[in-house]
Amino acid sequence: MKKIDKYIISKYLSTFFFCLLLFTVIVVVVDISEKTDDFVKSNLNAWQIFKEYYLGFIPRFDAMLFPLFVFISVIFFTSKMAGRSEIIAILSSGVSFRRFMLPYIVSAMFLSLLLWLGYRSLVPKANEKFGNFNKNYVDVNKGMHNKNTSYLQNLYFRIDPVTYVGMRSYDTISKTGNGFFIDKFQNNKMLYNLRAGSIMWDTGSKKWKLSNVLERHIDSLKEKLVKNSNLLMKYNFRPLDLRKDEYLKDQMPTRELDDFIKREKMRQSEGLSDLLVERYNRDAIPVSVFILTIIGASLASRRLRGGSGAHLALGVVISVSYILFSRFSVVFAIKGNFSPFLAAWTPNILFGLLAFYIYKKAPK
Repeated sequence: MKKIDKYIISKYLSTFFFCLLLFTVIVVVVDISEKTDDFVKSNLNAWQIFKEYYLGFIPRFDAMLFPLFVFISVIFFTSKMAGRSEIIAILSSGVSFRRFMLPYIVSAMFLSLLLWLGYRSLVPKANEKFGNFNKNYVDVNKGMHNKNTSYLQNLYFRIDPVTYVGMRSYDTISKTGNGFFIDKFQNNKMLYNLRAGSIMWDTGSKKWKLSNVLERHIDSLKEKLVKNSNLLMKYNFRPLDLRKDEYLKDQMPTRELDDFIKREKMRQSEGLSDLLVERYNRDAIPVSVFILTIIGASLASRRLRGGSGAHLALGVVISVSYILFSRFSVVFAIKGNFSPFLAAWTPNILFGLLAFYIYKKAPK
């Protein structure tokens, strides 16, 4: 690694982390001013608020705008280099523009890997803190204080290709339900039916405890009835799977989210598109760090009359366009018939083509 590589990498990373820190402080100050009433009503001290809310809010916010911070940082320090004619001197010494971009790619690889690892474990844990605080102290109507929202009615879903489960009612807090039944079919014929007056999650055995159980085993024209006052059963759904929580998908580590998606696919859940978009975004967003780095470096390496101000203005327009396009594609995937995979990766594909075009047009 040459001195110029170390120089560019140090400028890239130092500018990025300074930008990240600066914007984080600004956003936290603004957020405190907006949520002062909620903090006062929560009866928590400053340390508890920081531990239970801001340790979740800060990583969540930084991960969400991570590519934007990268883009602004690259635009800023590269335009400064162009303004001081440093890039002209580098290219005039015989260094190709492709070789000049190498330290940018190395830095982008490091930050992309950092963001990808964060989305796998750190960010979901932060989202859990953020979501729990909002449910308990901010979104009062959705939180634990409102008992009615924990009471779900008329649940019906599939647990495997031939087995269907239903409940007349279920309480997500007490983890108990009423009117439980299971139907198993083969070739459009019922083979097994179970009815239980109540169902409750047993935390010790990690199984479901059924009360007043009646089982029917159906074989052609024969039928066998089995009655049990109590029955301990293990099914492939847990209390977590029965929760209707808008924060849930953001709080799952990637491995747990993959398992959850498999179960929801088997059950043909209505919210499957939302889960798939979240999963694909965890891989697509880190890739955008590379794309925005190439766009930013290629744009800002050209010396303009407006200096870094003109570069920053152009960079903000491109970054806002990327965010808006990404949001629109997500909405079409969740609310419409757009593929979740394409919703996550289409912005990268289109802006990747833009990055290639700008790179080819950059001063050599």
